[in-house]
Amino acid sequence: MDGTITEPYFDFDGIRAEMGLGSDAGPVWEAMEKMDAKQRRRAEEILHYHEQKAIEESGLNAGVKESLSRLRKLGIFIGILTRNKASNAMAVGEKHGLEFDKVIGREDGPVKPDAFGVKYLCEQFGVRAEEVLVVGDYLFDLLCAREAGVMGVLLCNHARANEFAEYADFRIKKIEEIVEIVKKIQ
Repeated sequence: MDGTITEPYFDFDGIRAEMGLGSDAGPVWEAMEKMDAKQRRRAEEILHYHEQKAIEESGLNAGVKESLSRLRKLGIFIGILTRNKASNAMAVGEKHGLEFDKVIGREDGPVKPDAFGVKYLCEQFGVRAEEVLVVGDYLFDLLCAREAGVMGVLLCNHARANEFAEYADFRIKKIEEIVEIVKKIQ
């Protein structure tokens, strides 16, 4: 969601600092898994606060609504796989009038870069891996796609995107470009 469907919002360095973690602690979710119960409860409160704020202040990336509508007209299933909670992704969708066929959040199973969510979505939609594109703006999206045996599309809408480009099957600058990729591979 964050950075792909919505404009990038989360300041993970700031969140880590608020949780008492160093900037080298790695991804927030993985760092939280290493905490004792008391630290984790506090970290979950901090994360919940930032996730709720992200819903309230979310703005869509340019062209998202139109692109999802065009994909739907082409008969494409739209699944959301997020390291956030599924309910938060659905709240963002509701706020912006977006329709998703299925949302998989961190409470549903192992999070990206694990392939669990992509494989689950393939099963739910009755599609084969070679028919699937995972679109994302971060390394974990692309690693997840690779592990699941699907095509990874990197949305290059931030300064660090080139760091992840080698893992992408396709690179796009605007979300609208995904429609053309789908038309080419259908």
